[in-house]
Amino acid sequence: MASTGRPTGLADQQGSGGGALDGWDDDQLRALGVDPGRLRGLARELLHGDDDVNRVRGQVEPPREDDVAQLPDRDSAEGSRLTALGLDAMRRGELAVVVLAGGMATRMGGVVKALVEAVPGVTFLEARLAERTYWADQAGASLPMWLMTSHATDEAISDALAGVRDDDVAQFRQHASVRLTPEGELFRDSEGNLSLHATGHGDLPDALRQSGLLDAFIERGGRVLLIANLDNLGASVDPLVLGWHLDHDDPLTVEVVDKGSERGGIPVRLNGRPVVLESFRLPVGFDEAAVTVFNTNTFLVDAMAVRDLDIDWSYFRVEKAVGGRPAIQFERLIGQLPEALPARFLKVPREGAQSRFLPAKDHPELERNRPSIARRITRFLRSRHH
Repeated sequence: MASTGRPTGLADQQGSGGGALDGWDDDQLRALGVDPGRLRGLARELLHGDDDVNRVRGQVEPPREDDVAQLPDRDSAEGSRLTALGLDAMRRGELAVVVLAGGMATRMGGVVKALVEAVPGVTFLEARLAERTYWADQAGASLPMWLMTSHATDEAISDALAGVRDDDVAQFRQHASVRLTPEGELFRDSEGNLSLHATGHGDLPDALRQSGLLDAFIERGGRVLLIANLDNLGASVDPLVLGWHLDHDDPLTVEVVDKGSERGGIPVRLNGRPVVLESFRLPVGFDEAAVTVFNTNTFLVDAMAVRDLDIDWSYFRVEKAVGGRPAIQFERLIGQLPEALPARFLKVPREGAQSRFLPAKDHPELERNRPSIARRITRFLRSRHH
C-alpha cells in the first residue's frame, strides 16, 4: 500500500493578497497549508451575500428526454457486447477506481466512515478492498484503487491499510481550510484552536494530479477512472457500465437513479448544456419535481480529461453548527465536472440485485440496505479468503 501527497489546503490553489481582517493570524493559517489571501477572497465573495449567493445564473431547464440513457439489459446482445468491451479494457489495465473516503460519519457518532462495519465483521474499507481484489483477479491485470482521504480520516485509513501489501492501493489527501464565524472572524473552538474542514469532493482532480498517481496511470496505458462514494457499495466495478462509457465519445459518464425521498444533485440543462446542479444551486422557483432522477455521485471519466481539466471551480458557502455555534465553510463539488467536460447521463438500477445505489448515510439507512449490501459483496468477500 502506498501513501502519497502531503497535507494540502487552499494554499495549493491560486492565492491573492488582501488586507488583514480582525482575528486572522496569517502565519498560523499558512502553517496549516491555507492561503490567507485566497480565504479572504472567498470570504469577500461569499460570506455576506444573500441567500442566492450559491445559485447559478442563466437559464435552467429539465433535461431533454435523450439526455438520460438507460443502461442496457446485461443479458441482451447489446449488454453482452458492452460487457465484453469493458472486460477487455480491464484486462489491459485501463481502469482505476477512486474512492471518496474523506468523510466522517457525523450521523453515526462522528467516526471515520471507512472503519464503520458495512456488514457485521466487514468495514466499508475492507469491502472496497475485497472488491478490488476480486476484479483484479477476474481481469488478470492491475486494478489500482486510490482512496481520497481528508485531514480527519487520513491517519486512521493509513493505519487500517498498514497490512496491505499492494502497490495498486494508495491514498491521497484532499484539501483543507478553516471555518469562519458568520462575522468573518476565524472560528475557534472552546480551547482557542482553529476549526479545520475538508473543502469538498471537488478537490479530487487537483489533489489526484498533485499526488502523481494519475500521470503514472496514464503513462502505463490507463484510460478510465471510476469515482464513487466509499459508502455506496452498489457503485462497484461493472464491465457493462465501463463498456457503455467506452462506447460513447464523451469523456464523462454520470450515473443517475430514480428519485426517492432523498435530495441531491439533479441533471438539468444550464444555458443548453447538460450539467448537475444541487438544490441550493437551482434558481428560485425551479420545479425540481420536473426531474425524476438524481445524481448518485458516481462517475466514469477519461483519465486524460482529468489530467488536462481546465475549470474555474466554484466555491459554495456552507453553514454548519460546530459545538452548538454557527460556522461558515467554503466547499466545491465534484458534481461540477459536467460544467467542464461533455457528459452523458446513464440511468442505472436503483432496486433489485443489480442496484448501483445502496447508500448508508446513517444507521437507519445502513440497516435498511444491509441485506442488499451483504448480497452484493458476498462474492468479493469469498475471493478474499482464497
